[in-house]
Amino acid sequence: MFASLLTVLFDGVAFGMILFLISVGLSITMGVMRVVNLAHCGFAMIGGYLTYALIAVAGLPFAAAVPLAVLGTMAIGAVLERTVYSWVYAQSELGQVLMTIGLTFVMIASANAFFGSSIQNIPVPGALRGTTQIGSFGLPVYRLFLIVVSAACGVAIWLALEKTEAGAKLRAAVDNARMAGCIGINVKAMFAVTFAIGCGFAGLGGALGSDIFPLEPFYALHYLVLVLIVVSVGGLGSIKGTLLASLLLGMVDTLGRYYLPSGGGIVIYLATLMLLLIRPHGLFGRPA
Repeated sequence: MFASLLTVLFDGVAFGMILFLISVGLSITMGVMRVVNLAHCGFAMIGGYLTYALIAVAGLPFAAAVPLAVLGTMAIGAVLERTVYSWVYAQSELGQVLMTIGLTFVMIASANAFFGSSIQNIPVPGALRGTTQIGSFGLPVYRLFLIVVSAACGVAIWLALEKTEAGAKLRAAVDNARMAGCIGINVKAMFAVTFAIGCGFAGLGGALGSDIFPLEPFYALHYLVLVLIVVSVGGLGSIKGTLLASLLLGMVDTLGRYYLPSGGGIVIYLATLMLLLIRPHGLFGRPA
């Protein structure tokens, strides 16, 4: 019983860490850049499909395909940021919602046209298959790999935002874009780079998490609600909050589906409701 509980909790942590990778870019975009981007999960889908194409079509190894897919996702995000999103920035919140959800449908149609409607599986290298023994417990190697990679990314994002000159410039540009421009900060370039990096992390989550979030054309809509829940519960712009919310909700959802198979899917929504009633601005969010 105890061993099975630990296994379920481990799966919940892996689920939560993939949620974190996908969600953290949206948290930064909405909380730091003040942009409602409902197409964010589409970039996770792009990262997954690029990885699949590079492995299945181009024949590249997993270790080369994933970084190239992340770079490709960042490049697509940068192009869209300078074209479509340059219009989105100037819109009201409702306009941003309508334009980005429209972009999501364009992404879905494109994925369906290029890759078909069936689920695509990204092959995992042999070194990441099987289980490893930690004490008396056997843990899946690949899910352990997901946790380590996601944790490293979280630390890197926090250090970049809080401890570097670039992070200070970004926060200054968000707080007062006009004044930041007066002291020589290129606000447009700063936002473009930040947006592209957020897309890259989403793409990494889509590339690594296909065994948890199956890769299919409606990916961008299927997991949008989960990502929005994580960002809302964690608090907009809070890396720490996004990580904690991802882990908490990942474990709650996994435990609910395991122990309440007939109605476990609703547990995460009940947990979200209770958390937001207690903390309306999220775990680490601040009032606007």
